[in-house]
Amino acid sequence: MTVNTLSDSVYTDFRGLSQLQYKASTDNPQALQEVGKHFEALFIQMMLQSMRKATPDNPLFGGKAEEMYRDLFDKQISMSMAAKGQLGLADMIVKQLQHKAELLDSPSKNTTQAPSAPAQTDSSAATRVGTINKTAYASPSAFVKDVWAYAQRAAKQLNVDPQVLVAQAALETGWGRGVIRHPDGRSTHNLFGIKAGAGWQKEAASVPTLEYRDGVAVKERASFRSYASLAEGFQDYVDFLQNNPRYKEALSYAGNPQKFTNALQQAGYATDPTYAQKIGNVLSGDTLASAMADLKINAANPIG
Repeated sequence: MTVNTLSDSVYTDFRGLSQLQYKASTDNPQALQEVGKHFEALFIQMMLQSMRKATPDNPLFGGKAEEMYRDLFDKQISMSMAAKGQLGLADMIVKQLQHKAELLDSPSKNTTQAPSAPAQTDSSAATRVGTINKTAYASPSAFVKDVWAYAQRAAKQLNVDPQVLVAQAALETGWGRGVIRHPDGRSTHNLFGIKAGAGWQKEAASVPTLEYRDGVAVKERASFRSYASLAEGFQDYVDFLQNNPRYKEALSYAGNPQKFTNALQQAGYATDPTYAQKIGNVLSGDTLASAMADLKINAANPIG
């Protein structure tokens, strides 16, 4: 695999990941290669970090400046190695994505979703690979148009900006194209990756997941809540936060998107250390801005 250019924002700090997920769903070979290189770079970076931890610190040096330099250096190495395809992981990932796409195109075969979900959290981890449902939404704009009214209603109850909820739902589902489904193809309408704990008495969907344990991704199965409609799913998200004491602090920051999402992460909504940052990236990204612009122009009742 030959790559001429790399995007620092994609390979080093997860910026643009949701856009890559959407591009991958279009079966564009270049987009699939980009996704493959992205995850190969992340794997190399994790490997380098593990090696750093196993190496004793030099008492003569160290400090924040050296840590920052090493982090940037490791990221640059991971980008360079991924660009050259030295480990061959990107090619393997591309083949897997292509295979998944073929299965999803076949009406005679059912495929289950594989949302990435950290262990012992309330939600999925928002990174889904090879789980695109091609019958869902044709574009991010279509997704935003479909969920906007529900996001507004839920946001009003939580006193948050509705775009924050749209951004979180977009991150969790890859702009609606990775919504968890039942084996028969029915949607769970679960846009926030909320798991079905012991107290959940309604319908649920058990699907393969990638659980992160001590920094290592492990394939497991997890049960996720299923709803009869998007309206029910958004309302359950509201009830889930309002009725769970551990999210009290997050709700107190409802007027500040960054503090709100940071508090959600710290309360255990997801163990991904960059979960809040990822939501912020979607919230401030061009994809959401473009979708909101389309909504303002084309909505029957234009938003202000």
